[in-house]
Amino acid sequence: MLSAKELYAVVARGRTIERALPGDPALGPLTELPGVWKNIDNLVGHGWNMIALPYKEPGKVVKPNTPVQNSTFRLLLNHYNETLEFSIVDKGVPNRGAATANVFDADQHIAALQYLQSIEQIAAADFPATPNTPDTPKKAAAIHREPGLFLHLLSQTAAGTDLARLGTIPHGDTVLAMGHGVVTNGPPDFNNIGNFSPLPIGVNPDVDKDPYLAPYKKFRDAPFQGLFNPVDPLALLKAAVKGVKIKQTTMIVFDTTLATSGISNIPFVVKQAKATAMRAVFWIEELAAPGPGGKPQFMLQYAQRVLLDFFPAPESGGKLIRWPHISINTMKRT
Repeated sequence: MLSAKELYAVVARGRTIERALPGDPALGPLTELPGVWKNIDNLVGHGWNMIALPYKEPGKVVKPNTPVQNSTFRLLLNHYNETLEFSIVDKGVPNRGAATANVFDADQHIAALQYLQSIEQIAAADFPATPNTPDTPKKAAAIHREPGLFLHLLSQTAAGTDLARLGTIPHGDTVLAMGHGVVTNGPPDFNNIGNFSPLPIGVNPDVDKDPYLAPYKKFRDAPFQGLFNPVDPLALLKAAVKGVKIKQTTMIVFDTTLATSGISNIPFVVKQAKATAMRAVFWIEELAAPGPGGKPQFMLQYAQRVLLDFFPAPESGGKLIRWPHISINTMKRT
């Protein structure tokens, strides 16, 4: 949160919409995000995605109330490059509050940082395997585009959250996730980010003993592109910074399970594979070695876990299995 002096300055200036630049104190923990982040140089191809999807075997008739063991899913893995642009900041956005509030200003003030995420697939594989079609391409293709906002709540915060993420996904989902940022010295701690298990919730998670999880076992035993193991998806994030000297890390966490957060979906998505929760962690890493002209250098890493609900879990009384959809990447600011 801003100091009282900084907050007074924002309020006195009024609302402004301008090009976002790194180092803007109004952005708080988001201050180094402005600019364009990409998979460039030694980080080309560091984006990976895994998602379980309902699947009907060709020629197979699935009857209503079919036991989960006979309800087939496929595990789809994507290898990708990404452009994540933070371009415009809307500062001093006022949320009007009650005049009786016991503060110098009853309103809440927000700095909104606009983003656009574009993902270009390099390759894909799934199991059970499906044909390579324009609808489900296995080669280079655009597979995701997401506009949205990261918000820094400058005042009147609650429940320890002073950040928010608003995202709009073309599949028919909208996301509001509350969050916070923490600055620490040194590299990120990937083991301190909460539950990021990649295995479905509601079935036996042992990929060696539960034949239902054969798609996970297949890619665990033979990693996608020789690198990505869906049973340990964070391993490649750790590998990307191994040996890299990192001076400071800002960890930003967004979570739709926090108070007032949530995901809304169009009816088809609700019926077929409802997105119910999201947790995303971003690490903004300042490298120890300066860049050209002595300017600080930064890397951006993230891990995102979305839970999709479909197929009744065994002996659950109708409760659905929750399938983790996980994405990771490591990028540089251009």
